[in-house]
Amino acid sequence: MTVLGKSETREAARTPPEAAAGRSAALFASLVLGNFLVILDTSVLNVALPDVRRDLGASPTELPWTVDAYTVVLAGLLLASGSIADRLGPRRVYRLAMTLFAVLSLACAAAPNAPSLIVGRALLGAAAAGLVPASLALLAALYPEPAERSRAIGAWAALSSSGFATGPLIGGALVGLDGWRLVFLVNPALVLLALLPSRGLSGHRPRSSAKVDWPGLLLSVVGLAAVAFGLIDARGQGWARPLPIVALAVGVVAFALLSQVERRAPAPALPPRLISLNRVRANLVAGALSSLIFYGALLGLTLWLIRDRGYSPLHAGVALLPMTLPAGFLPLVAGRSVARFGARRVILAGLSASAVGGVLMAALGNGAPYVPLMVAGVLLTFGGTMVVPAVSADMAAAAPPDLAATGQGAQSAARIGGVALGVAIIGTQTNLRLMGLIVAIAGVVAALAVVALLHAAATPAPAATPAPAPADGTA
Repeated sequence: MTVLGKSETREAARTPPEAAAGRSAALFASLVLGNFLVILDTSVLNVALPDVRRDLGASPTELPWTVDAYTVVLAGLLLASGSIADRLGPRRVYRLAMTLFAVLSLACAAAPNAPSLIVGRALLGAAAAGLVPASLALLAALYPEPAERSRAIGAWAALSSSGFATGPLIGGALVGLDGWRLVFLVNPALVLLALLPSRGLSGHRPRSSAKVDWPGLLLSVVGLAAVAFGLIDARGQGWARPLPIVALAVGVVAFALLSQVERRAPAPALPPRLISLNRVRANLVAGALSSLIFYGALLGLTLWLIRDRGYSPLHAGVALLPMTLPAGFLPLVAGRSVARFGARRVILAGLSASAVGGVLMAALGNGAPYVPLMVAGVLLTFGGTMVVPAVSADMAAAAPPDLAATGQGAQSAARIGGVALGVAIIGTQTNLRLMGLIVAIAGVVAALAVVALLHAAATPAPAATPAPAPADGTA
Protein backbone atom coordinates (compact mmCIF):
# COMPACT_ATOMS: atom_id res chain seq x y z
CA MET A 1 0.00 0.00 0.00
CA THR A 2 1.21 3.51 -0.73
CA VAL A 3 1.93 5.61 2.37
CA LEU A 4 2.74 9.24 2.98
CA GLY A 5 6.41 10.23 2.92
CA LYS A 6 8.04 12.06 5.86
CA SER A 7 7.89 15.50 4.26
CA GLU A 8 4.21 15.00 3.43
CA THR A 9 3.53 13.91 7.02
CA ARG A 10 5.24 17.03 8.45
CA GLU A 11 3.30 19.23 6.02
CA ALA A 12 0.03 17.59 7.05
CA ALA A 13 0.88 18.17 10.72
CA ARG A 14 1.26 21.93 10.09
CA THR A 15 -1.98 22.19 8.11
CA PRO A 16 -5.05 23.56 9.96
CA PRO A 17 -7.94 21.03 10.13
CA GLU A 18 -10.23 23.12 7.91
CA ALA A 19 -7.57 23.51 5.23
CA ALA A 20 -6.64 19.83 5.47
CA ALA A 21 -10.28 18.84 4.99
CA GLY A 22 -10.59 21.10 1.95
CA ARG A 23 -7.36 19.74 0.51
CA SER A 24 -8.50 16.15 1.02
CA ALA A 25 -11.83 16.93 -0.64
CA ALA A 26 -10.05 18.40 -3.70
CA LEU A 27 -7.74 15.39 -3.97
CA PHE A 28 -10.67 13.01 -3.52
CA ALA A 29 -12.54 14.83 -6.31
CA SER A 30 -9.50 14.43 -8.57
CA LEU A 31 -9.46 10.67 -8.02
CA VAL A 32 -13.21 10.36 -8.53
CA LEU A 33 -13.05 12.33 -11.77
CA GLY A 34 -10.30 10.10 -13.14
CA ASN A 35 -12.26 6.91 -12.54
CA PHE A 36 -15.45 8.64 -13.73
CA LEU A 37 -13.77 9.14 -17.12
CA VAL A 38 -12.84 5.46 -17.34
CA ILE A 39 -16.44 4.35 -16.72
CA LEU A 40 -17.97 7.14 -18.79
CA ASP A 41 -16.09 6.02 -21.89
CA THR A 42 -17.54 2.51 -21.66
CA SER A 43 -21.04 3.84 -22.42
CA VAL A 44 -20.84 7.42 -23.73
CA LEU A 45 -20.22 6.32 -27.33
CA ASN A 46 -23.23 3.97 -27.46
CA VAL A 47 -25.76 6.57 -28.56
CA ALA A 48 -23.24 8.03 -31.04
CA LEU A 49 -22.72 4.82 -33.02
CA PRO A 50 -25.31 5.59 -35.74
CA ASP A 51 -23.63 8.99 -36.24
CA VAL A 52 -20.20 7.30 -36.38
CA ARG A 53 -21.50 4.87 -39.00
CA ARG A 54 -22.83 7.66 -41.21
CA ASP A 55 -19.81 9.92 -40.86
CA LEU A 56 -17.02 7.34 -41.19
CA GLY A 57 -18.83 4.74 -43.29
CA ALA A 58 -18.15 2.06 -40.65
CA SER A 59 -19.20 -1.46 -41.62
CA PRO A 60 -21.39 -3.64 -39.36
CA THR A 61 -18.23 -5.47 -38.29
CA GLU A 62 -16.21 -2.31 -37.62
CA LEU A 63 -18.88 -0.42 -35.68
CA PRO A 64 -18.96 -2.60 -32.51
CA TRP A 65 -15.18 -2.42 -32.36
CA THR A 66 -15.31 1.33 -31.77
CA VAL A 67 -16.73 0.31 -28.37
CA ASP A 68 -15.02 -3.06 -27.85
CA ALA A 69 -11.46 -1.98 -28.68
CA TYR A 70 -11.54 0.15 -25.53
CA THR A 71 -12.96 -2.52 -23.22
CA VAL A 72 -10.84 -5.42 -24.54
CA VAL A 73 -7.56 -3.57 -23.96
CA LEU A 74 -8.78 -2.15 -20.65
CA ALA A 75 -9.67 -5.65 -19.41
CA GLY A 76 -6.34 -7.16 -20.45
CA LEU A 77 -4.08 -4.44 -19.08
CA LEU A 78 -5.89 -4.06 -15.74
CA LEU A 79 -3.97 -7.15 -14.65
CA ALA A 80 -0.66 -5.36 -15.21
CA SER A 81 -1.38 -1.80 -14.22
CA GLY A 82 -1.29 -2.51 -10.49
CA SER A 83 2.24 -3.92 -10.77
CA ILE A 84 3.31 -0.98 -12.92
CA ALA A 85 1.93 1.51 -10.38
CA ASP A 86 3.82 -0.30 -7.60
CA ARG A 87 7.09 -0.07 -9.55
CA LEU A 88 6.84 3.52 -10.80
CA GLY A 89 4.72 5.09 -8.06
CA PRO A 90 0.93 5.54 -8.24
CA ARG A 91 0.95 9.34 -8.54
CA ARG A 92 3.33 9.24 -11.50
CA VAL A 93 1.27 6.52 -13.23
CA TYR A 94 -2.01 8.32 -12.48
CA ARG A 95 -0.86 11.68 -13.87
CA LEU A 96 0.77 10.09 -16.93
CA ALA A 97 -2.32 7.99 -17.66
CA MET A 98 -4.56 11.06 -17.31
CA THR A 99 -2.39 13.05 -19.72
CA LEU A 100 -2.39 10.22 -22.25
CA PHE A 101 -6.16 9.91 -21.88
CA ALA A 102 -6.56 13.56 -22.90
CA VAL A 103 -4.16 13.31 -25.85
CA LEU A 104 -5.67 10.08 -27.15
CA SER A 105 -9.19 11.50 -26.81
CA LEU A 106 -8.14 14.28 -29.19
CA ALA A 107 -6.74 11.65 -31.56
CA CYS A 108 -10.07 9.78 -31.48
CA ALA A 109 -11.95 13.00 -32.20
CA ALA A 110 -9.74 13.60 -35.25
CA ALA A 111 -10.08 10.04 -36.63
CA PRO A 112 -10.62 10.19 -40.42
CA ASN A 113 -12.00 6.64 -40.72
CA ALA A 114 -13.28 3.71 -38.68
CA PRO A 115 -9.96 1.76 -38.44
CA SER A 116 -8.13 4.79 -37.04
CA LEU A 117 -10.93 5.36 -34.52
CA ILE A 118 -10.70 1.72 -33.43
CA VAL A 119 -6.92 2.03 -32.92
CA GLY A 120 -7.43 5.25 -30.98
CA ARG A 121 -10.03 3.61 -28.75
CA ALA A 122 -7.67 0.67 -28.07
CA LEU A 123 -4.91 3.07 -26.98
CA LEU A 124 -7.46 4.97 -24.90
CA GLY A 125 -8.26 1.69 -23.12
CA ALA A 126 -4.56 1.27 -22.31
CA ALA A 127 -4.47 4.74 -20.73
CA ALA A 128 -7.68 3.99 -18.79
CA ALA A 129 -6.15 0.79 -17.40
CA GLY A 130 -3.46 2.86 -15.71
CA LEU A 131 -5.97 5.01 -13.85
CA VAL A 132 -7.95 2.48 -11.82
CA PRO A 133 -5.36 0.68 -9.61
CA ALA A 134 -3.28 3.86 -9.24
CA SER A 135 -6.30 5.85 -8.06
CA LEU A 136 -7.16 3.15 -5.51
CA ALA A 137 -3.61 3.18 -4.13
CA LEU A 138 -3.68 6.98 -3.90
CA LEU A 139 -7.08 6.85 -2.21
CA ALA A 140 -5.72 4.44 0.40
CA ALA A 141 -2.82 6.83 1.11
CA LEU A 142 -5.18 9.81 1.33
CA TYR A 143 -7.34 8.07 3.97
CA PRO A 144 -5.00 5.93 6.12
CA GLU A 145 -7.59 5.14 8.82
CA PRO A 146 -9.39 1.84 7.89
CA ALA A 147 -12.95 3.03 8.67
CA GLU A 148 -12.47 6.35 6.89
CA ARG A 149 -10.83 4.57 3.97
CA SER A 150 -13.77 2.15 3.60
CA ARG A 151 -16.23 5.04 3.47
CA ALA A 152 -14.05 6.89 0.96
CA ILE A 153 -13.74 3.86 -1.33
CA GLY A 154 -17.51 3.32 -1.19
CA ALA A 155 -18.14 6.96 -2.10
CA TRP A 156 -15.44 6.80 -4.81
CA ALA A 157 -17.11 3.73 -6.38
CA ALA A 158 -20.63 5.21 -6.21
CA LEU A 159 -19.66 8.60 -7.63
CA SER A 160 -17.50 7.04 -10.33
CA SER A 161 -20.39 4.76 -11.32
CA SER A 162 -22.41 7.84 -12.21
CA GLY A 163 -20.24 7.95 -15.33
CA PHE A 164 -22.06 4.89 -16.54
CA ALA A 165 -25.47 6.24 -15.56
CA THR A 166 -24.93 9.57 -17.30
CA GLY A 167 -22.99 8.20 -20.29
CA PRO A 168 -25.94 7.73 -22.69
CA LEU A 169 -27.45 11.06 -21.65
CA ILE A 170 -24.19 13.00 -21.99
CA GLY A 171 -23.39 11.24 -25.26
CA GLY A 172 -26.83 11.96 -26.67
CA ALA A 173 -26.62 15.65 -25.73
CA LEU A 174 -23.13 16.03 -27.25
CA VAL A 175 -24.08 14.24 -30.47
CA GLY A 176 -27.13 16.48 -30.75
CA LEU A 177 -24.94 19.58 -30.35
CA ASP A 178 -22.17 18.82 -32.84
CA GLY A 179 -21.88 15.15 -33.74
CA TRP A 180 -19.94 12.20 -32.32
CA ARG A 181 -16.53 13.91 -32.28
CA LEU A 182 -17.67 16.16 -29.45
CA VAL A 183 -17.99 13.05 -27.26
CA PHE A 184 -14.18 12.86 -27.19
CA LEU A 185 -13.47 16.59 -27.16
CA VAL A 186 -14.92 17.04 -23.66
CA ASN A 187 -12.44 14.57 -22.15
CA PRO A 188 -9.37 16.89 -22.15
CA ALA A 189 -11.30 19.54 -20.19
CA LEU A 190 -12.29 16.95 -17.58
CA VAL A 191 -8.71 15.67 -17.43
CA LEU A 192 -7.45 19.20 -16.79
CA LEU A 193 -9.88 19.56 -13.88
CA ALA A 194 -8.61 16.30 -12.42
CA LEU A 195 -4.92 17.12 -12.94
CA LEU A 196 -4.96 20.56 -11.31
CA PRO A 197 -5.21 19.31 -7.70
CA SER A 198 -3.41 16.00 -8.32
CA ARG A 199 0.05 17.42 -7.54
CA GLY A 200 -0.99 17.31 -3.90
CA LEU A 201 -1.42 13.53 -3.99
CA SER A 202 1.11 11.35 -2.22
CA GLY A 203 4.28 11.14 -4.31
CA HIS A 204 5.77 8.31 -2.28
CA ARG A 205 7.16 5.57 -4.48
CA PRO A 206 7.00 2.19 -2.76
CA ARG A 207 9.93 -0.15 -3.00
CA SER A 208 8.54 -2.96 -5.07
CA SER A 209 10.16 -5.82 -6.92
CA ALA A 210 6.88 -6.80 -8.56
CA LYS A 211 7.42 -7.90 -12.14
CA VAL A 212 4.97 -7.56 -14.97
CA ASP A 213 3.87 -10.83 -16.56
CA TRP A 214 4.01 -9.60 -20.16
CA PRO A 215 3.47 -13.02 -21.85
CA GLY A 216 0.39 -13.66 -19.70
CA LEU A 217 -1.00 -10.20 -20.37
CA LEU A 218 -0.42 -10.48 -24.11
CA LEU A 219 -2.16 -13.86 -24.26
CA SER A 220 -5.13 -12.58 -22.23
CA VAL A 221 -5.61 -9.59 -24.56
CA VAL A 222 -5.18 -11.72 -27.70
CA GLY A 223 -7.60 -14.37 -26.41
CA LEU A 224 -10.31 -11.89 -25.47
CA ALA A 225 -9.88 -9.86 -28.66
CA ALA A 226 -9.98 -12.96 -30.88
CA VAL A 227 -13.16 -14.29 -29.29
CA ALA A 228 -14.85 -10.89 -29.47
CA PHE A 229 -13.76 -10.46 -33.09
CA GLY A 230 -15.05 -13.89 -34.09
CA LEU A 231 -18.46 -13.25 -32.51
CA ILE A 232 -18.81 -9.75 -33.99
CA ASP A 233 -17.66 -10.85 -37.45
CA ALA A 234 -20.02 -13.83 -37.47
CA ARG A 235 -22.92 -11.59 -36.41
CA GLY A 236 -22.25 -9.18 -39.27
CA GLN A 237 -21.12 -11.53 -42.03
CA GLY A 238 -22.39 -14.99 -41.04
CA TRP A 239 -20.70 -18.24 -40.05
CA ALA A 240 -20.25 -19.57 -43.60
CA ARG A 241 -16.78 -18.04 -43.94
CA PRO A 242 -13.67 -19.43 -42.18
CA LEU A 243 -12.66 -16.10 -40.59
CA PRO A 244 -14.89 -16.18 -37.47
CA ILE A 245 -14.10 -19.86 -36.88
CA VAL A 246 -10.36 -19.16 -37.12
CA ALA A 247 -10.70 -16.17 -34.79
CA LEU A 248 -12.53 -18.23 -32.15
CA ALA A 249 -9.92 -20.99 -32.50
CA VAL A 250 -7.14 -18.44 -31.96
CA GLY A 251 -8.94 -17.26 -28.83
CA VAL A 252 -9.25 -20.79 -27.46
CA VAL A 253 -5.57 -21.51 -28.16
CA ALA A 254 -4.51 -18.23 -26.54
CA PHE A 255 -6.45 -19.00 -23.36
CA ALA A 256 -5.08 -22.56 -23.30
CA LEU A 257 -1.53 -21.22 -23.63
CA LEU A 258 -2.30 -18.64 -20.93
CA SER A 259 -3.10 -21.45 -18.51
CA GLN A 260 0.26 -23.11 -19.24
CA VAL A 261 2.26 -19.87 -19.13
CA GLU A 262 0.79 -18.83 -15.79
CA ARG A 263 1.86 -22.13 -14.21
CA ARG A 264 5.49 -21.42 -15.11
CA ALA A 265 5.64 -17.63 -14.71
CA PRO A 266 7.67 -16.38 -11.70
CA ALA A 267 5.10 -13.61 -11.06
CA PRO A 268 1.90 -14.68 -12.90
CA ALA A 269 -0.80 -12.12 -13.60
CA LEU A 270 -3.36 -14.85 -12.79
CA PRO A 271 -1.72 -17.06 -10.15
CA PRO A 272 -2.95 -20.67 -10.42
CA ARG A 273 -3.15 -20.76 -6.60
CA LEU A 274 -5.82 -18.06 -6.81
CA ILE A 275 -7.76 -19.33 -9.82
CA SER A 276 -7.91 -22.87 -8.41
CA LEU A 277 -10.17 -21.72 -5.54
CA ASN A 278 -13.82 -22.47 -6.33
CA ARG A 279 -15.08 -19.46 -4.39
CA VAL A 280 -12.82 -17.20 -6.42
CA ARG A 281 -14.04 -18.85 -9.62
CA ALA A 282 -17.64 -18.26 -8.56
CA ASN A 283 -16.95 -14.54 -8.12
CA LEU A 284 -15.18 -14.29 -11.46
CA VAL A 285 -18.04 -16.06 -13.28
CA ALA A 286 -20.71 -13.94 -11.58
CA GLY A 287 -18.86 -10.68 -12.24
CA ALA A 288 -18.12 -11.48 -15.88
CA LEU A 289 -21.61 -12.72 -16.81
CA SER A 290 -23.50 -10.00 -14.93
CA SER A 291 -21.44 -7.37 -16.77
CA LEU A 292 -21.93 -9.21 -20.08
CA ILE A 293 -25.70 -9.10 -19.54
CA PHE A 294 -26.01 -5.54 -18.30
CA TYR A 295 -23.65 -3.69 -20.62
CA GLY A 296 -24.55 -5.80 -23.64
CA ALA A 297 -28.28 -5.20 -23.08
CA LEU A 298 -27.73 -1.48 -22.54
CA LEU A 299 -25.93 -1.13 -25.88
CA GLY A 300 -28.48 -3.34 -27.63
CA LEU A 301 -31.43 -1.35 -26.25
CA THR A 302 -29.76 1.96 -27.11
CA LEU A 303 -29.25 0.99 -30.74
CA TRP A 304 -32.72 -0.59 -30.92
CA LEU A 305 -34.39 2.65 -29.75
CA ILE A 306 -32.46 4.68 -32.33
CA ARG A 307 -32.79 2.23 -35.20
CA ASP A 308 -36.24 0.70 -34.72
CA ARG A 309 -38.07 3.44 -32.85
CA GLY A 310 -36.45 6.36 -34.64
CA TYR A 311 -35.26 8.09 -31.44
CA SER A 312 -32.57 10.76 -31.66
CA PRO A 313 -29.39 10.07 -29.63
CA LEU A 314 -30.50 12.56 -26.95
CA HIS A 315 -34.02 11.12 -26.86
CA ALA A 316 -32.58 7.61 -26.46
CA GLY A 317 -30.34 8.78 -23.62
CA VAL A 318 -33.29 10.36 -21.81
CA ALA A 319 -35.49 7.32 -22.47
CA LEU A 320 -32.90 5.05 -20.82
CA LEU A 321 -32.67 7.12 -17.62
CA PRO A 322 -34.97 4.73 -15.68
CA MET A 323 -32.41 2.04 -16.48
CA THR A 324 -29.21 4.04 -16.00
CA LEU A 325 -29.94 6.32 -13.03
CA PRO A 326 -30.32 3.48 -10.46
CA ALA A 327 -26.76 2.42 -11.31
CA GLY A 328 -25.61 5.51 -9.41
CA PHE A 329 -27.03 4.49 -6.01
CA LEU A 330 -27.61 0.72 -6.15
CA PRO A 331 -23.93 -0.05 -5.36
CA LEU A 332 -24.49 1.60 -1.95
CA VAL A 333 -27.60 -0.54 -1.42
CA ALA A 334 -25.60 -3.61 -2.43
CA GLY A 335 -22.96 -2.90 0.21
CA ARG A 336 -25.55 -2.73 2.96
CA SER A 337 -27.33 -5.82 1.60
CA VAL A 338 -24.10 -7.84 1.63
CA ALA A 339 -23.51 -6.86 5.26
CA ARG A 340 -27.04 -7.94 6.19
CA PHE A 341 -27.75 -10.97 4.00
CA GLY A 342 -24.32 -12.16 2.84
CA ALA A 343 -22.67 -11.93 -0.57
CA ARG A 344 -23.99 -15.26 -1.86
CA ARG A 345 -27.66 -14.26 -1.50
CA VAL A 346 -27.07 -10.85 -3.07
CA ILE A 347 -25.21 -12.37 -6.03
CA LEU A 348 -27.92 -14.95 -6.68
CA ALA A 349 -30.67 -12.34 -6.29
CA GLY A 350 -28.95 -10.13 -8.85
CA LEU A 351 -28.44 -12.93 -11.37
CA SER A 352 -32.07 -14.04 -10.91
CA ALA A 353 -33.28 -10.48 -11.55
CA SER A 354 -31.22 -10.40 -14.75
CA ALA A 355 -32.76 -13.67 -15.92
CA VAL A 356 -36.30 -12.41 -15.19
CA GLY A 357 -35.54 -9.16 -17.04
CA GLY A 358 -34.37 -11.18 -20.03
CA VAL A 359 -37.54 -13.31 -20.00
CA LEU A 360 -39.69 -10.15 -19.92
CA MET A 361 -37.72 -8.59 -22.77
CA ALA A 362 -38.11 -11.74 -24.85
CA ALA A 363 -41.84 -11.88 -24.15
CA LEU A 364 -42.30 -8.24 -25.22
CA GLY A 365 -40.43 -8.58 -28.53
CA ASN A 366 -39.86 -5.80 -31.04
CA GLY A 367 -43.31 -4.33 -30.44
CA ALA A 368 -42.52 -3.68 -26.76
CA PRO A 369 -44.30 -0.71 -25.14
CA TYR A 370 -41.93 1.69 -23.43
CA VAL A 371 -43.01 1.20 -19.79
CA PRO A 372 -42.84 -2.64 -19.69
CA LEU A 373 -39.54 -2.47 -21.55
CA MET A 374 -38.10 -0.16 -18.89
CA VAL A 375 -39.35 -2.54 -16.19
CA ALA A 376 -37.17 -5.19 -17.85
CA GLY A 377 -34.34 -2.66 -18.04
CA VAL A 378 -34.60 -1.82 -14.33
CA LEU A 379 -34.41 -5.54 -13.49
CA LEU A 380 -31.22 -5.78 -15.57
CA THR A 381 -29.81 -2.72 -13.80
CA PHE A 382 -30.64 -4.21 -10.41
CA GLY A 383 -28.92 -7.43 -11.43
CA GLY A 384 -25.78 -5.84 -12.82
CA THR A 385 -25.21 -3.23 -10.12
CA MET A 386 -26.01 -5.50 -7.16
CA VAL A 387 -23.77 -8.36 -8.28
CA VAL A 388 -20.59 -6.37 -8.90
CA PRO A 389 -20.19 -4.88 -5.37
CA ALA A 390 -21.14 -8.24 -3.86
CA VAL A 391 -18.49 -10.19 -5.77
CA SER A 392 -15.89 -7.51 -4.99
CA ALA A 393 -16.68 -7.81 -1.27
CA ASP A 394 -16.65 -11.61 -1.38
CA MET A 395 -13.39 -11.68 -3.35
CA ALA A 396 -11.72 -9.84 -0.46
CA ALA A 397 -12.61 -12.80 1.78
CA ALA A 398 -12.09 -15.53 -0.82
CA ALA A 399 -8.59 -14.60 -2.01
CA PRO A 400 -5.56 -15.49 0.14
CA PRO A 401 -4.30 -12.41 2.03
CA ASP A 402 -1.08 -12.20 0.00
CA LEU A 403 -3.12 -12.24 -3.23
CA ALA A 404 -5.84 -9.80 -2.17
CA ALA A 405 -4.87 -7.07 -4.65
CA THR A 406 -4.35 -9.63 -7.42
CA GLY A 407 -7.81 -11.04 -6.73
CA GLN A 408 -9.42 -7.62 -7.06
CA GLY A 409 -7.45 -7.00 -10.26
CA ALA A 410 -8.64 -10.32 -11.68
CA GLN A 411 -12.20 -9.45 -10.67
CA SER A 412 -12.00 -6.07 -12.45
CA ALA A 413 -10.52 -7.70 -15.55
CA ALA A 414 -13.27 -10.36 -15.58
CA ARG A 415 -15.96 -7.67 -15.37
CA ILE A 416 -14.47 -5.57 -18.17
CA GLY A 417 -13.96 -8.73 -20.22
CA GLY A 418 -17.66 -9.44 -19.69
CA VAL A 419 -18.46 -5.97 -21.00
CA ALA A 420 -16.45 -6.65 -24.16
CA LEU A 421 -18.18 -9.98 -24.79
CA GLY A 422 -21.57 -8.44 -23.98
CA VAL A 423 -21.04 -5.91 -26.76
CA ALA A 424 -20.13 -8.73 -29.14
CA ILE A 425 -22.89 -11.18 -28.19
CA ILE A 426 -25.84 -9.02 -27.08
CA GLY A 427 -25.10 -5.48 -28.22
CA THR A 428 -24.99 -6.46 -31.89
CA GLN A 429 -28.44 -8.12 -31.87
CA THR A 430 -31.21 -6.39 -33.81
CA ASN A 431 -34.10 -8.52 -32.56
CA LEU A 432 -35.36 -7.68 -29.07
CA ARG A 433 -36.82 -11.15 -28.52
CA LEU A 434 -33.50 -12.85 -29.31
CA MET A 435 -31.66 -10.31 -27.16
CA GLY A 436 -33.93 -11.16 -24.23
CA LEU A 437 -33.47 -14.91 -24.71
CA ILE A 438 -29.67 -14.55 -24.64
CA VAL A 439 -29.90 -12.44 -21.48
CA ALA A 440 -32.21 -14.94 -19.77
CA ILE A 441 -30.02 -17.92 -20.66
CA ALA A 442 -26.88 -16.13 -19.52
CA GLY A 443 -28.52 -15.23 -16.20
CA VAL A 444 -29.65 -18.80 -15.54
CA VAL A 445 -26.28 -20.29 -16.54
CA ALA A 446 -24.44 -17.80 -14.31
CA ALA A 447 -26.68 -18.56 -11.30
CA LEU A 448 -26.31 -22.32 -11.73
CA ALA A 449 -22.53 -22.04 -12.15
CA VAL A 450 -22.23 -19.89 -9.02
CA VAL A 451 -24.33 -22.31 -6.97
CA ALA A 452 -22.25 -25.29 -8.17
CA LEU A 453 -18.91 -23.58 -7.51
CA LEU A 454 -19.92 -22.32 -4.07
CA HIS A 455 -21.22 -25.77 -3.17
CA ALA A 456 -17.89 -27.26 -4.24
CA ALA A 457 -16.05 -24.64 -2.20
CA ALA A 458 -18.10 -25.47 0.90
CA THR A 459 -17.69 -29.24 0.52
CA PRO A 460 -14.69 -30.49 2.56
CA ALA A 461 -12.09 -32.46 0.69
CA PRO A 462 -12.29 -36.23 1.33
CA ALA A 463 -9.89 -37.50 3.95
CA ALA A 464 -6.86 -39.30 2.60
CA THR A 465 -7.17 -43.09 2.74
CA PRO A 466 -4.41 -44.58 4.92
CA ALA A 467 -2.00 -46.88 3.17
CA PRO A 468 -2.66 -50.59 3.86
CA ALA A 469 -0.38 -52.23 6.38
CA PRO A 470 2.26 -54.64 5.00
CA ALA A 471 1.19 -58.27 4.85
CA ASP A 472 3.77 -59.34 7.45
CA GLY A 473 2.46 -56.74 9.92
CA THR A 474 5.71 -54.71 10.09
CA ALA A 475 5.52 -50.95 10.03
